[in-house]
Amino acid sequence: MQTDGDDQQNESAASITLLGGVAMGTGVMIGAGIFALTGQIAELAGPLFPLSFIAGALVTSLAAYSYIKMSNRWPSSGGIAMILQKAYGPGVVAASASLLMALSMVINESLVARTFATYALRPFGLESSGILVSVAALALIVFAYFVNAAGNKSVSGFSLVMSAIKIGGIALFAIAAIWASGFSGGAFSEPVALSGLDALLASVAFSILAFKGFTTITNSGGEIIDPHRNVGRTIIISITVCVVVYLLVAVAVGASLSTSEIAQARDYSLAAAARPALGELGFYFTVAIAIAATTSGVIASVFAVSRMLTMLTEMKMIPHSHFGMKGPIRSHMLVYTVVVAGTLAVLFDLSRIASLGAFFYLVMDMLVHWGVLRGLREEIGARAWILWSALMADGVVLTAFALAKLKTDPAVVAYAVAGIAAVFGAEWFYLRRNPALREMPATHDGDHR
Repeated sequence: MQTDGDDQQNESAASITLLGGVAMGTGVMIGAGIFALTGQIAELAGPLFPLSFIAGALVTSLAAYSYIKMSNRWPSSGGIAMILQKAYGPGVVAASASLLMALSMVINESLVARTFATYALRPFGLESSGILVSVAALALIVFAYFVNAAGNKSVSGFSLVMSAIKIGGIALFAIAAIWASGFSGGAFSEPVALSGLDALLASVAFSILAFKGFTTITNSGGEIIDPHRNVGRTIIISITVCVVVYLLVAVAVGASLSTSEIAQARDYSLAAAARPALGELGFYFTVAIAIAATTSGVIASVFAVSRMLTMLTEMKMIPHSHFGMKGPIRSHMLVYTVVVAGTLAVLFDLSRIASLGAFFYLVMDMLVHWGVLRGLREEIGARAWILWSALMADGVVLTAFALAKLKTDPAVVAYAVAGIAAVFGAEWFYLRRNPALREMPATHDGDHR
C-alpha cells in the first residue's frame, strides 16, 4: 500500500527527462570507470590498455541490446529485477541474479567512494593512510544519503550539473595532456609483447565494469518521461559519451606515464599523469574534477540501487524488516544501501572491491542474456545471434579474469565464489520457507504498458 510520501516521490520522479537519465547514467559510469579503474586496467594490459576500453565498449554494446529490448517492451522502476523475473519467473534464479546486480552496484559505490578519498587526500600526501581513506570514503557515502533523502529532483538536478562539469573537465584534461605529451612517450614508447594478450583479455573485465553504469538507467523506466523510447536512447547516448571520454583519458595517461608509473599510481593515475604533462595547475584541476566525478557517481549509484532494492522487496524477492524505522520502503533501502556500501569501503581496498564487482556483474549479465534468449527473444523481437554473442563474450572475459586473479590474488576469487553461493543459498532458503511468494505476481511499480 502506497503512502502519501510514496505518491509525492512518484510525482517528482516523473520529472526525470532524457537529459536527466543520461546525466545519471554517465554519473555512475564515469565516476568509477575513469578514476577508479584506469590504473588497474593498465597494470593488467600494459601499453595496450586503451584497447581494453575499446573491447569493453564492444562487449558492453552487445550486452546493452538485451536491456534496451526489455526496457523498451516493459519499462519499469524495477529494471533488471523486472527483466529477470520476466525471464525466469518469481524464483531463486531471478531473485539471486537481481540481488547480485544490486550488490555489484553497492560495491561500485564503495569503489567510487574510496577513489574519491584517494584523490581528495593526494594533494596532502595522505592517500596511503588507510584510516583517512576509509573515513573520507564513509563521509561521501553519508553525504550521498542526505542528497538522496532530499528527493528525486535533488538527485536529478545535482547529477545533471555535476555530469556536465566532469565530462567537460575530463575532456579538457585529456586534450591538454595529449597536446603537451604527444603520442611518442610514456607507455606508448614501450615494446608490446604478444604473450600479454591473456592479461589484456582479463583487463576487459574491469573495462566492462567501467561501463556497467548504463544498467542503472533500466531502473528509471518508471521515472523517465516517455520510457518506451527514452530508456533505450538514454542507454545508447550514455555509452557513446563514455567511450569517447574513456579513450581520450586512456591516451592522455598512456602518453604521460610509463606502464610502471601507472601501476604505481593506479589509485590516482589521472592526477599522476596530470603533473608531468600539465604541471601543478593541471594536477589540482584533475583532482578537483575527480572529486566532482566521484561525488556525483556515488549519489547516482545510491539513487539507483535503493530503488532497485525497493522493487525487489515489492516483488517479494528479498525479505524486509523496518527495524523500527518510519516512512516508506524506499527510505529504509537508502539506509541499508549506505550501511553496506560504507562497510565495504572501510574493509576492502580498491583492487578487491573492483574485482568483486566484476565477478558479480558478469555472472548476473550472463544470466540476463540466457534468460532473454531462452524465453523472451520472440516476444521482444530480439535477434538470437546478438544474444549469443553477448553471452559468449561475457563468458570469455569472465574466464580470463578468473584465471588472472587465481595467479595474483586467489583470495578474491574465493570471496567472489563464496559471495555468489551465499546469495543463491540465502534466496533458496527464503523462498523455500515462503513458497507462496513464488506464485505471487510481480508488482511492477512504475510499469508503462
